[in-house]
Amino acid sequence: MRVLLALVFALAMTVSALAQTCTTIGTSTFCDNGLSANRIGGTTFWSDGTTSNRIGGTTFNSDGTTSNRIGGTTFYSDGTSSNQIGGTTFFSNGQTCQRIGNSIFCN
Repeated sequence: MRVLLALVFALAMTVSALAQTCTTIGTSTFCDNGLSANRIGGTTFWSDGTTSNRIGGTTFNSDGTTSNRIGGTTFYSDGTSSNQIGGTTFFSNGQTCQRIGNSIFCN
């Protein structure tokens, strides 16, 4: 679940600069910007055609982007990073996302 949420955050940064909300139900995630995902084993299949695979602490996306989680910090291949404190994730580009129950709200 944590991996899927991290991926939602990463794609949220690249898909839209607007506020969005994503909700996870079981192994599926649905975002109000139209993006959705389904996790099967270690692979996440996104509705935009990309896939994501996590190997150790690194997530490899089929669009060529990657992210590495070290402790509470995630480093993205586009040069941004994020830190999770409690239910809130703070991105180095100023975006924040807050998890409330099964939903994630990003500004």
